[in-house]
Amino acid sequence: MGRWMYYLCSNVLGLLILLQFLTLSWTPFLEATVFPSSVPHVKHSYSFGRTFLGLDKCNACIGTSICKKFFKEEIRFDNWLASHLKLPPDYLPSYSGNYTDDAKSWRLVEISRLTTKYQHDQADKRICASLSKAKSCSIERVLRKTERFQKWLKAKRLTPDLVQGLPSPMLRCPSQRLLDRIVRRYAEVPDAGSIYMDHLTDRDKLRLLYTLSVNAHPILLQIFPEAEGWPFPKYLGSCGRLIVTASTRPLKEFYSSPPEVAADLALQLLSIVNSMRNNDMNYFFYFVHVDAGTFGIFNNGLLFIRDASTLGIIDKQEGLQMTDGQQEYKDIFSCLASDCQSAFSSCNSVREKQSLVMVCQELLPKLLKGKFLQPVQEKIDRFLRLCADSFRADQEVSDAAGKLTELLKSLQSCDSHFAYRYPDCKYSDKY
Repeated sequence: MGRWMYYLCSNVLGLLILLQFLTLSWTPFLEATVFPSSVPHVKHSYSFGRTFLGLDKCNACIGTSICKKFFKEEIRFDNWLASHLKLPPDYLPSYSGNYTDDAKSWRLVEISRLTTKYQHDQADKRICASLSKAKSCSIERVLRKTERFQKWLKAKRLTPDLVQGLPSPMLRCPSQRLLDRIVRRYAEVPDAGSIYMDHLTDRDKLRLLYTLSVNAHPILLQIFPEAEGWPFPKYLGSCGRLIVTASTRPLKEFYSSPPEVAADLALQLLSIVNSMRNNDMNYFFYFVHVDAGTFGIFNNGLLFIRDASTLGIIDKQEGLQMTDGQQEYKDIFSCLASDCQSAFSSCNSVREKQSLVMVCQELLPKLLKGKFLQPVQEKIDRFLRLCADSFRADQEVSDAAGKLTELLKSLQSCDSHFAYRYPDCKYSDKY
């Protein structure tokens, strides 16, 4: 395996440093297709990549198709000028880029950090200090020696005890059905489809464990894909602390939108929250946190969950599988994206209304406040107050959200500005 995980997980992670030597611009996502002529040319040799990274092509991400696409120029960053390499601001959580499957047609994508630079700097220090007591080390060697990973190497199946103490809300109380789904649909290995981990090499297991520990967002996009109707952007690939997905604009860019747009987005937001609570798969999805970057909008007006890292999952079919005592277990993998001091909240404390209350408190008022004439605005404000009241019973919050939904439906219009439902809306009596 060599020094693969060293580059994957440390500050000299191949793709992360590759990002840091780019000149990037923050441009609106206006078109779905970008013609090749508008994309700056990059030399095929990638001599600067080998010079700066000490890597040959895909050694940083062996086995992952997304890394190969970077080096084959099938993913390009906006304003990538190889002769004028500059460091982009560290605070940018994501970057705009272009992606192709055939080297002819291009579409906008989003290259996002799964952790902040500060988080991964601190994580690397913790890893090295945990066993080697040194400031720098081979990240891979340290992680391979851990008790948790040794258990992963011997395991034939991913079971709840193997993910105990990992910080992702998705793994707070995982069912065996959910863990089987992770292994069966893990897209970064060949021959996926089995619930057993026989087709995963040692390297694959370490990559999967590392991703689950740092940020489960890429895994969620793989096991609940957009192609099956789940409200997530299309997953194109991930490597270490980077993920590439279909491009969306964050919800915060629409806070000052016209009334008809605001009403449409608010209705979609409520619909997503409701579908994540009640779906055919019998999984109850809940948010532990929402903010202006949690949701995004495609250029056709369709709203998606842009950041799934704060989503928890309870399997209503199999019930809770892990006790609070088990969740107290922590090791270095528990600390790759956090300070290890925060206590895990119990799945038993999750309420049916939780996501609705958060959305009604944090997002909907910014979309809907002062947008409509009376008495419509007064009704909206009243339903929002009821929906945002965490002291009310689950059913009361749900009823208020239901009334708000019906009111917003009456404000929807049917025209080409809402491309995701036009012209179908012309033939529906709902509009």
